[in-house]
Amino acid sequence: ASGELPLVGNTAPDFEAEAVFDQEFIKVKLSEYIGKKYVILFFYPLDFTFVCPTEITAFSDRHAEFEELNTEILGVSVDSVFSHLAWVQTDRKSGGLGDLKYPLISDVTKSISKSYGVLIPDQGIALRGLFIIDKEGVIQHSTINNLAIGRSVDETKRTLQALQYVQQNPDEVCPAGWKPGEKSMKPDPKLSKDYYAAI
Repeated sequence: ASGELPLVGNTAPDFEAEAVFDQEFIKVKLSEYIGKKYVILFFYPLDFTFVCPTEITAFSDRHAEFEELNTEILGVSVDSVFSHLAWVQTDRKSGGLGDLKYPLISDVTKSISKSYGVLIPDQGIALRGLFIIDKEGVIQHSTINNLAIGRSVDETKRTLQALQYVQQNPDEVCPAGWKPGEKSMKPDPKLSKDYYAAI
């Protein structure tokens, strides 16, 4: 809505909610990660659907790569924890998730989806929103896909690595498609020419 601050560059809306992790119900509070970890917070429309399990299991299968980057992954939908639990207990070959390496949060009140601007009000479900939140609790990146389009774990990881690089090297910026080990750029009219001269 007009007049509201953009989410990127501002503090992530805090929440506390029930979640399913390791076949148990737990509480997840976003602010508990502040000062400790980066967070990938992603929303998906509904349990027991078609594109969703491909994304959720892809993030789970590569969870260790995000752990190495000091990052927690949190999945959110408007389903109940009971639905989440049933989906986790369903085998992948039957369209289920199997055990996941990160929590699935229940947003039955739709308040989290609404606060992140991903709720489709007339359908009561969330778009495929993904947010990268830094250790200070600031949203540094967001992408929102429509319902039919799945997201890329590779691109999420690359963006996270670029964010971590520029936070560790505040006098540098990352050009398009930057990956760790590639040349970065100085945000300066003269110094940026070093980058352009090298490519």
